[in-house]
Amino acid sequence: MNDDPTFPALRIAAVIPCFNEALAIGQVIEEFGRVLPEATVHVFDNNSSDDTAGVARAAGATVTQVPLRGKGNVARRMFADVEADVYVMVDGDATYDLAEVRRLIETLIDGNLDMVVGYRIDSGAEAQTYRAGHRFGNRMLTAAVARLFGGQLTDMLSGYRVFSRRYAKSFPAVSEGFEIETELTVHALELRMPFAELPVHYRPRPEGSHSKLSTYRDGWKILKTIWRLFISERPLLFFSWIAYLLAIGSAIGAVPLAITYMETGLVPRLPTAVLLTGTMLSAMLAFVCGIVLHTVTIGRQEAKRLRYLSMPGVRHRADP
Repeated sequence: MNDDPTFPALRIAAVIPCFNEALAIGQVIEEFGRVLPEATVHVFDNNSSDDTAGVARAAGATVTQVPLRGKGNVARRMFADVEADVYVMVDGDATYDLAEVRRLIETLIDGNLDMVVGYRIDSGAEAQTYRAGHRFGNRMLTAAVARLFGGQLTDMLSGYRVFSRRYAKSFPAVSEGFEIETELTVHALELRMPFAELPVHYRPRPEGSHSKLSTYRDGWKILKTIWRLFISERPLLFFSWIAYLLAIGSAIGAVPLAITYMETGLVPRLPTAVLLTGTMLSAMLAFVCGIVLHTVTIGRQEAKRLRYLSMPGVRHRADP
């Protein structure tokens, strides 16, 4: 139990996903001990080939081994295994400055929020700190999610976040890799959870440490995740667009046949007419599929919402 007067009666857990971060994880744990000493630090080692786990244990963290590769697999274990009122998730590469972590937690409590995202700001002094390709891809993907699911977003792919317990325990993680940040964001938008964003300083990696993120491979995975979530969470809109496009194509193709039929009373291109009829029927079927899946999605969202509502907010947990 936390005895700090700033966060009375709160259990705070720092959850750190790691893969081959032996050069950086000690610094991250040391920073937590300095700026947030009341937090219990948990390191989830994603089957590292270096001594990440050993360094973390020596620094005083509780280490959990996660053999299934991928940050999404780690996130599932973090939220399932750790019991806390506030979860501070940060990457183990020492790129996020933890000096503002108390402000992020205070924002969560004061606003009775469910998520606070630390959006990255770097000085630009070192080009490799926050590469231009990553920055552009992040803006593009963030704009796409905001457009599809609503909400004002700045940095959807940030790995520095603070969560309430009711967020963590209602989050049905599906993703396996770096696309987990997209899923974390969409979960909050889908259930209309209150959240906020605060700027945090983004630093270069420690010397000798290397990023595991691939701009194109992981960007493509994130894009596929957005597409998958769009289909599963907005099926009526998705299938309505398919129905609309099929109907328009069928109508355009049917105009010449209709004109010929009105002039001659004949249908000279019967295979084309059959094809256009099938296209129109496909449009109707797509729309019906959208309606059915929309009903299923509403039921699934209601179940997640009820699970979310079954737990008190962070402000209630903070009250003595």
